[in-house]
Amino acid sequence: MLFMKSLMLSILFMLFFSFSIKAQKVYKTSYKSEADKVIYVTEYKSEADMIVYETKYKSESKPYSGIWYWTSYKSEADWSVYFTKYKSEANLKVYFTKYKSEAGMK
Repeated sequence: MLFMKSLMLSILFMLFFSFSIKAQKVYKTSYKSEADKVIYVTEYKSEADMIVYETKYKSESKPYSGIWYWTSYKSEADWSVYFTKYKSEANLKVYFTKYKSEAGMK
C-alpha cells in the first residue's frame, strides 16, 4: 500500500514538472548560436507559424499557447530566441498580437 502511494506521488510530480518546464518563458539573445529558436516576425497573421501574445505575468504563460513571458535571465527561460531579418534563416515565424484570445500555434 505504501509503495502504491509513493508511486502515485512520483507520477503526479513528474506530470506536474513536465508541464511546468514547457511554459513559454522566453529570453531574447543577441547571438544566433545561443538561440533555441531563430524567429522571423511577420507582418501578417497568415504567414505565421505561431501567433504570440506578450504577457507581463509569468503565471499566464502556458505550454505552446503562444502566450510569452519575457525573462531577463537566460537561466529562467524555457526558450532563448534570436530575431532575424531574414525569413529564410528562421525556424519559427511569429506574428505578435494585441489580443490574448488570438494566441497559439497554427
